[in-house]
Amino acid sequence: MSRRKLLIGTAGVAGAVITGWALSADDKPHWYNAGTVAAKTERKKRPLPSRTEQVNNLQAGHTYDILIIGGGATGAGCALDATTRGLRTALVEADDFASGTSSRSTKLIHGGVRYLQKAILQLDYDQYKMVKEALHERANMLEVAPHLTRPLPILLPVYKWWQVPYYWFGIKMYDLVAGDRNLKSSYYLSKKNTLELFPMLKSDNLCGGIVYYDGQQDDARMNLAIALTAARHGATIANHVSVTKLHKTNGKLSGARLRDEMTGKEWDIKAKCIINATGPFTDSIRKMDDQNVKSICCPSSGVHIVLPGYYSPEHMGLLDPATSDGRVIFFLPWLKGTIAGTTDLPCQVTHNPKPTEDEILFILTEVKNYLNPDVEVRRGDVLSAWSGIRPLVSDPNKPDTQSLARNHIVHVSPAGLVTIAGGKWTTYRAMASETIDAAIESSSLKPLYKECQTDGFLIEGAHGWTPTMYIRLVQDFGLEMEVAQHLAKSYGDRAFAVAKMASMTGKRWPIIGKKVHPEFPYIDAEIRYGVREYACTAVDMVARRLRLAFLNVQAAAEALPVVIEIMAEELKWSEAEKQKQTKMAADFLANEMGQMVNRASRDKIPINLNKDEIQTYIKRFQIIDKDRKGFVSINDIRRSLKSMGVKPSDAEISAILSEIDVTYNGQLEIQDYLQMMSAIKSGHVTYSRFARMAELEEEHHEREALKKKITVERSGGGL
Repeated sequence: MSRRKLLIGTAGVAGAVITGWALSADDKPHWYNAGTVAAKTERKKRPLPSRTEQVNNLQAGHTYDILIIGGGATGAGCALDATTRGLRTALVEADDFASGTSSRSTKLIHGGVRYLQKAILQLDYDQYKMVKEALHERANMLEVAPHLTRPLPILLPVYKWWQVPYYWFGIKMYDLVAGDRNLKSSYYLSKKNTLELFPMLKSDNLCGGIVYYDGQQDDARMNLAIALTAARHGATIANHVSVTKLHKTNGKLSGARLRDEMTGKEWDIKAKCIINATGPFTDSIRKMDDQNVKSICCPSSGVHIVLPGYYSPEHMGLLDPATSDGRVIFFLPWLKGTIAGTTDLPCQVTHNPKPTEDEILFILTEVKNYLNPDVEVRRGDVLSAWSGIRPLVSDPNKPDTQSLARNHIVHVSPAGLVTIAGGKWTTYRAMASETIDAAIESSSLKPLYKECQTDGFLIEGAHGWTPTMYIRLVQDFGLEMEVAQHLAKSYGDRAFAVAKMASMTGKRWPIIGKKVHPEFPYIDAEIRYGVREYACTAVDMVARRLRLAFLNVQAAAEALPVVIEIMAEELKWSEAEKQKQTKMAADFLANEMGQMVNRASRDKIPINLNKDEIQTYIKRFQIIDKDRKGFVSINDIRRSLKSMGVKPSDAEISAILSEIDVTYNGQLEIQDYLQMMSAIKSGHVTYSRFARMAELEEEHHEREALKKKITVERSGGGL
């Protein structure tokens, strides 16, 4: 008898026990409990040092107990762990906090349902321990950062009757392993109830669904909040500062050579212990320590795409446990959009991973298999796409380094370099705790507290947050409700500091808060506050302080001029620097956020317009291209809008101009326009502001011609 059949057979026996446990368990969610705030988590009143002050501290000649290389989730977690134990801590990041894998995750906080499945089927105790630890950390993350996290019900659709007890048993075991840290009990849904909760789902052969709970987060802002919490508790942290060399004294690491990537200045720093928390770049730092060391990182690319919000219910995700090639696909609502992913392919380590068309099409195909025919899955609905590199590693502590570690590894080199690699976002705190323990032991450090202090330690924004805090923002500041809700969820109790920086709108309502893009709740004040959160470049801002680049790459491109103008005011940028930032951000959006692959996908579509449609679109184009140049420029658009007497808002004009400027390098040729209209017709592009403007221009032109005709006829009739 196979293990699967044995497992199904035991479901009935175990079911009664598990059901009794589930019904007797406290069903109250543990993710938000105002009464659990301990004295050690009181909000720090210490102002956040500026980046200049942080860099000056790194140059002041101090000897640090710990220098952490890497500002991702694990590095930031190490900084918070070390500084709360009373160790003098420094952290440097060559790019921006969360600029790598930590901002490109599935956004889930989870224990790993599939790992538990393997633990049960393979009787693997190590897998079980990994899931148990992750479920504890899941509960902790939802408790210490309630503003940035939420419990999310995830639907597992079932299309074969034998799978109902199989999946039900597995999910109940997931609840059981979580114990008193369970978010909410899982439950079975009939076919009718499944379709009520997830109406986009394909109904053919559907038997029902099983709903379980995991957590969801805003990963980049969570990473940043952890780093800011460390800074408020005394850690010296600096982004855009790279390590170019490691120094040794008597064969042991004693410091490093640092370089400020914003100014080019270099200097030396002393440290008793150095931690390598660089994710996919683990081996590059290990080779600085010992150039003969074997590589341990086996990078894997995971691509995600963002689709419009109507692809999924706002408060429920979906898990496809077995795709056509055996991978798992998640389909999750996130910040009013829908995330779908991920893929898993070997790749090269790079600072600029790019999504590929094949990976995007794979995800769309798998999504299509689960949605009903009314939901047409279109390539043009892909609003953004990105690739994150998973740092899978082999364990250098074991003789057999060929097999990949299923969990994280902590390794101390002969020279004292402490490397933390592998693992996953959810367990960043546990990984940091183990890493700092190893650092203390290997370097004989003397912390104020020997034990980890971060379990239950509230992070930036959590202390005064409540689920209804946004109402105060609306009432006290006159913010639009959607904007207030966004600020409360992104900044927690720091949202009031953000609101104080907001500009007056000049309208009756909302009173303050000018949006940087009309379709999103991001406001001007967030850019000013983002600079205080160490944003140094336009990419830092649109990708990780605001999440606009991840939600809609075209909207991010349209918002760039506003973002750069405000950052220029704050950071005193010259015109040359503004142009440099514009180019860097445009390159980032084109290559890393899927804009280029979206354009290439559209350009491959043959023009499938009939003769009449082509004549119509040529006529519209020529109305705007009055000089018959064969292309439309930004000046043509301005003139066209003026001639129509249309008075769109500044944001709408900016959006139209940006679409032409960013996508077509400032000039739209007749062939590009026909390609655009063909792509809209076929569904590869869902909407174009320029196309709509051309249509309105034609209508205006025809009205004017009709008016002239009527005037002539009336004049002729009067003679």
